[in-house]
Amino acid sequence: MGRRPPPGRLRALPAAGLLCAAVSLLGAPAAVAAPPGTVPGSAPGTASGSAPGLAPRSAPAQDGSLVMVLDSSGSMAGPDGSGHTRIESARTAVDSVADALPDGYPTGLRVYGAGKTHGCDDTSLARPVTALDRAAVKAAVGAVSPKGDTPTALALTKAAADLPAKGRRTILLISDGESDCGAPEPCDVAAQLAGDGLDLRIDTVGFQVRGAAKDELECIAKAGHGAYYDAPDAAALARQLVRASQLSAEAYRMAGTPVTGGATPAAAPALAPGQYTDTIGPGETRWYAVTLDAASTADLSATAAPQPGVPVGYGDGLELKLTGTGTYAFTCDTGTAHFGQDEGAMTLTGAVSRVPSHDHRDDCDKAGRYLLAVHRTSAATSDPGRWPVELRFDEETPLPAGTVPAAARTDYGTAPAPLTGTPQDVAGGTGFNDATTLTKGVWRDRLLPGQTRYYKVHVGWGQQLTYAAEFANEPVIDKAAAASTFVRTSAYAPGRLPLRDASGASDDRSYTGSPVAVGVGTVPVTWTNRWVDEGDAEAVHSAGDYWIALGLGPDAAQLARNTAVGVILRVNVTGTELSGPQYQAPPLAAQGDAARGAGDGKGAGPGPAGAGSMAGASAGASGTSGASGPSGGGLRGMDLVAAGTGGAVALAGIGVAALVHRLRSRTARGGA
Repeated sequence: MGRRPPPGRLRALPAAGLLCAAVSLLGAPAAVAAPPGTVPGSAPGTASGSAPGLAPRSAPAQDGSLVMVLDSSGSMAGPDGSGHTRIESARTAVDSVADALPDGYPTGLRVYGAGKTHGCDDTSLARPVTALDRAAVKAAVGAVSPKGDTPTALALTKAAADLPAKGRRTILLISDGESDCGAPEPCDVAAQLAGDGLDLRIDTVGFQVRGAAKDELECIAKAGHGAYYDAPDAAALARQLVRASQLSAEAYRMAGTPVTGGATPAAAPALAPGQYTDTIGPGETRWYAVTLDAASTADLSATAAPQPGVPVGYGDGLELKLTGTGTYAFTCDTGTAHFGQDEGAMTLTGAVSRVPSHDHRDDCDKAGRYLLAVHRTSAATSDPGRWPVELRFDEETPLPAGTVPAAARTDYGTAPAPLTGTPQDVAGGTGFNDATTLTKGVWRDRLLPGQTRYYKVHVGWGQQLTYAAEFANEPVIDKAAAASTFVRTSAYAPGRLPLRDASGASDDRSYTGSPVAVGVGTVPVTWTNRWVDEGDAEAVHSAGDYWIALGLGPDAAQLARNTAVGVILRVNVTGTELSGPQYQAPPLAAQGDAARGAGDGKGAGPGPAGAGSMAGASAGASGTSGASGPSGGGLRGMDLVAAGTGGAVALAGIGVAALVHRLRSRTARGGA
């Protein structure tokens, strides 16, 4: 699968017997009006973003809620082997959850088996689901006295009603045994309550369980589109409860105008530049229509945010295709984003682009209606819940007439020396929309099993991004000596285009608790990179915000002794930032601070349709790393030399240039 490249893509022919020629390739079209949402004062063809610097994180919108359901049956009065009773350890664990959740996060507590010695109607709401009151939650669990039966199904039913009617809702069930109240079966009730898995998930924590009790809790989690956490001792109980609750509170925060993709091309809704939300089921294809002019670069991305940790297969993911319309519809680009692992679901982002050719003669250069198809692949054993999907449509206007762009750069060069210094603590965002702004420096964060953290870094014209994420020497639990998981990183250019590493670094490594590092390095940001063959350079063609995503595999929950795993992130932006994409552009500093706005023109942040141009990509997505595709035989970027006037690019020293079609692909693996 790959993009149909424009015929303006170049290949050098054998030079023997041929004269060196300078072939004009790029006749810049007349400047067009900036699309709605372009940042005032911004220059076409660039991506706007916030100025560098770590801005304080504002309190996130509380669109989620949590109710803990605590088994308080008679068995919880028994010892847990630590010198305490099970209920005492459970109280300590719930206290830890209250301390770890974000301020104000809607949280409640329901108990069952605490009201009387016998009775399958014994469940009560110990603390309603309201803005988090840590003292009140602790007082509520402290008053629980275990004594009765285990009406798990009824408690789950009541817990679903305790939660708000809308938003991301989580039931977190903590139990040390199986239900003893007969029909209905808790697993059946969980499936009925969770439905398609979009808004409600049910996680379970088994405290010193085995056999039928463990099977029942695993079944409830699977049916409820959630995850099962095993807690063989008191320390594990606290650790797993905090992990499950924090993943609920820190899930990917979607933003955009709701839209429903068509089941067929004919039913595709029209999208204007901007950001949208939709959902997609297993094996489903959603269609969307966009209208493109004949000159602007267009990027379309899809980010899926499944329930974290639910079962997935290696090949599960998203497949995107951008096509023309009509009887003989042509394919302009394809892209994929697959998990590439079967530990559990994480975020995924794929993208496709329409890049007009140099001579504007390709089928995909034509103005008119185009179709975006988003298809979800899913194994038979994978979680069948629907996935929320965030769509972005960005347009990048061409350079003004007469502008001569700088030569393409496909060389990574010499790796910079690793940054040193005392790390600064930082908390990454849940996704593109709330990614934490970083500058050049050394940063420290912590990741939960199954979590992906997002950061954004300004990278200007002529600059390149290099970063390394070093995961800690993590103490492991005793029985996890042979266990392993993975750590993963992905980087994204403006337009949410997945980037391919150019530095020789690894973006995906096995992790057993011993120190390991992953990273990405890009080539310099250059306008003309969009026309080169090299897969590690073609997406690096716009200045603005670049995103970094770091992910830790879900199976780390079976490995790590600490609740979260530490990571040191060394971020380096090298090269002098230039004032624009033009040939011989002066350094930005020579133009004054106002040039930053003119050099970052890819529009606004999340908003309704029509609210952002390609700049909108910078304000802000999963599986994950990089564009790939054949590059042999094509011109290296350094062979493209900007020369002359009138927006022309000439070729120097290659003999004769030939226009060719060459298939490329953009692929990504999920998880970061």
